[in-house]
This record gives sequence, C-alpha cells and structure tokens, in this order.
Amino acid sequence: MRTERLAAFSDGVFAIAITLLALELPRPEGDDLWHELATQWEAYAAFIVSFLTVGIIWVNHHALVDRVARADRTLLFLNLLLLMWVSLIPWPTALVADHLSNDGAEAATAVFSAVFLGMALSFSAVWVHARRAGQLTGLTAAQLAHLSRRNGRGWVFYATALGLAFVAPAASLALNFAIAVYYLLPDRAARLA
Repeated sequence: MRTERLAAFSDGVFAIAITLLALELPRPEGDDLWHELATQWEAYAAFIVSFLTVGIIWVNHHALVDRVARADRTLLFLNLLLLMWVSLIPWPTALVADHLSNDGAEAATAVFSAVFLGMALSFSAVWVHARRAGQLTGLTAAQLAHLSRRNGRGWVFYATALGLAFVAPAASLALNFAIAVYYLLPDRAARLA
C-alpha cells in the first residue's frame, strides 16, 4: 500500500490537534488584562509544551513516513493508535491549564505525561514495525540503530515525567518541555550515512 493517504490523513489529525490546542487558550476579560493574562500562565505554559510536542511529532512522523516504502495493514493500525494519542493531547493540556496551581495538579500532570508516554510508545511501535517488516528505505544500519535508540529515549523520558508528576507537577511539565527541546535539536542520524 502506498503511504500518501496515510500521510495525508495523519497531517489532518495533526492540524486539528494543534488547532484545538489554540482554541482552548483562555481569553480573560476584565479591567486589568495584563494581570489576568499573567494569572493564567499555566494555560500558556501547557499550550507551549503541547504545541511544540505535537509539532515535533509531526516533523518526526513526516520523516518516518517518507522513509516507509510501503504501508501494510499493521502499520496503518499502529499509525491510527499514534493518531489517537495525538488527538487526545488537547484534553490533558486543558487539565494542566486548569489545575497546575491548585488541587489536582498531580493528577493533571500525570494524565498529561501519560498521554505523552502513550504517544511516544505508539510512535516507537510504528518505527519498530516498519523496521522489522523491512519497510524502511534509505537508512544505513548505523542510522537505524541510532534512530531506534533516539525513539526509545522518548518513552523513558516521558515515563520519568509521569513519575515526577506525583511529587512535583511543575517539574514534570518542565521535563516535558525539555523533552520537546531535545527532539527539536538537530539529529545526528544524517551524519551516520
């Protein structure tokens, strides 16, 4: 099966998820707008982390799909699992925005990190299946090994953020931001060719 439809459908889900993130941002009303904007910092922090994460997932997904020679039924279903997690990201983002500074911060950041962990595990599942099925093209053995390690680090980092959510919710959110920055940095896989 060709990958164009998989890519097009996936792009649509990513676009909707990012749009929903923006629609959830608060629009304070009142006499002191600067103060009210500042008091809603949790919403903006959660938005930035989620926007970066969804954007980076899209970039990495694009790179992955470009390397897939053909998509089989298993790959399509694994991709749907990934898209399920991506489409869910606006919900825990809103939870963090509503609860980071009060009761429920631990639960909100735990759900937030759990969704990101589910996303990372499903992305890894797509990668592992494509690699094992011989569907990836244009990568050397060194690049495959490097990218497999890099994908695996994501779910280890997100699992750490999940554990941290129960003791330091703001630190958990900060770690999720650091994970996004890690994947935002240029990768050395191209140099391994």
